[in-house]
Amino acid sequence: MKHSEGFLKLVEDAKTRIKECDAHIVRERLLRGEQFHFIDVREDHEWNEGHAESAIHIGRGIIERDIERLIPDKSAEIVLYCGGGYRSALAADNLQKMGYTNVYSMKGGYRAWTEAGYPVNKPMER
Repeated sequence: MKHSEGFLKLVEDAKTRIKECDAHIVRERLLRGEQFHFIDVREDHEWNEGHAESAIHIGRGIIERDIERLIPDKSAEIVLYCGGGYRSALAADNLQKMGYTNVYSMKGGYRAWTEAGYPVNKPMER
């Protein structure tokens, strides 16, 4: 997808303030059974088409509204992902502004996850 110049500038600005992690690190940590919140921030239709195994869904449009109710511990570790790592960077930046101190955006998002061949949950074919 070709993103607008303004959007890319917004994301690049956010990335100066957030932490990012690679999909392979997230996968290794999941395999070791480490505890953290793995959150897909994509739109509902994207989530319904397939998502990373072990992830939960809190869409980008509502995460700031619902996060304090769902994850009240502001020191809890949170790894966010979207389609390519842009929207999750913006969400990570906003969560940090809300006081969350241990938030990461997964570089490359769902694309990086699937390109690495990591497990996904997809709807059953009819």
